[in-house]
Amino acid sequence: MAGSVNKVILVGNLGRDPEVRSFANGGRVVSFSLATTESWRDKATGERKDKTEWHNVQIFDEQLGKVAEQFLKKGAKVYLQGSLQTREFTDKDNNQRKTTEVVLQRFNSELVMLDGRRDGGGMGEGDYGASEGARSGGGGGFGRTSPMERRPAVGGGGRAPAPMDDDIPF
Repeated sequence: MAGSVNKVILVGNLGRDPEVRSFANGGRVVSFSLATTESWRDKATGERKDKTEWHNVQIFDEQLGKVAEQFLKKGAKVYLQGSLQTREFTDKDNNQRKTTEVVLQRFNSELVMLDGRRDGGGMGEGDYGASEGARSGGGGGFGRTSPMERRPAVGGGGRAPAPMDDDIPF
């Protein structure tokens, strides 16, 4: 197979409120940390164990950034789809550092809010009738209840996905 794929799909909870930074050229980036937790039961002791991974998320897409800025709060559960990018920077002590981030850009990125409103932690069925989400690269997609449920693209020139006729139980 020729080519390669750089795609990340995460479901987790925000570790902090989104932070917005503006660039001199008018662009913006929305940043937050996302925790994903793996749970299992220790076979020897029967004790429940957890392992949490933290992911730094950067949203450069204007539409997805607005959704994150307006509706996401610390603790909100989200589904997101983006790509991994590693960048180098110089820290305050003049040391060269590298960091790997999950980046949501204009195309092939998605952000779906999975839980209802809890102390401002997102929108849910009591607000617009569905968990809010946004998909980049095809417009539309706002208001789906699950990442598997695709709505036809509105504007943006994207192709609407064909409806699925199978009876897969998930």
